[in-house]
Amino acid sequence: MPVDLRPNAQPGAEPFLLRRPPSTPAWVAMYHSVEHASEDPYRITVSPERLAEQLRWLRRRGLRGVSMRQLVEARARGEERGLVGLTFDDGYRDFVEGALPVLRHHGCTATVFVLPGRLDGDNAWDPLGPRKPLLGADGIRHIAEYGMEIASHGLTHVDLTEADDRLLEREVSGSRAVLSDLVGEDVQGFCYPYGHVDERVVSAVRAAGYGYGCAIDPGPLRGPLALPRIHIGQNDSSPRLALKLWTNRLRGRALTPAAVTG
Repeated sequence: MPVDLRPNAQPGAEPFLLRRPPSTPAWVAMYHSVEHASEDPYRITVSPERLAEQLRWLRRRGLRGVSMRQLVEARARGEERGLVGLTFDDGYRDFVEGALPVLRHHGCTATVFVLPGRLDGDNAWDPLGPRKPLLGADGIRHIAEYGMEIASHGLTHVDLTEADDRLLEREVSGSRAVLSDLVGEDVQGFCYPYGHVDERVVSAVRAAGYGYGCAIDPGPLRGPLALPRIHIGQNDSSPRLALKLWTNRLRGRALTPAAVTG
């Protein structure tokens, strides 16, 4: 079924109610920023040209990138074959110009994990810089109108495993409430800042009503609320992508460089 990428298109017409728990998807790609960067100490940036090359690589193998919501719903119906989850952490403003046109050209959708407590702010949590501007409310609504899923990365990008109970609830439940109001529909996805997750944090995400949660390598906590992902960067040309896909299937885990901040 082709993806409707017109403005106001809603990815997935059926309600987000799973008849059976989804298993871990075969492959979920983790991106961050999409622009031409001269300085990238955390290896979180890909150029638009590299993103296009990576999406073409998927297409040549009969794969199509979709949002996590679409992927999880397809898995619940047993129709996930040929789909790859595309996720973009932190909600960088460059998604609008750098990623959205490329995704639309290749018939893909994606999930953008945003920080409603830092609207129009920057990535102040990265001490080495450079400062990257984040999406504001208008930018978030804009990409949602083109079929991209908006999901939560917490309010302000803090390590939730070190947060006290009050801060944890605010970052998890509070961010869902703010985002749901902003986009006009229930937000179903959560992404753990830095990829850090434990049983207490998963319980908070479950209690907040999220349908799925994305980590990096959650270890024994894997499941619908702790899905592993593969970091994709500027150096991931076709041979590296093939190796990452093969290794992910062999080991059943995500491959990430130590420098990735989540």
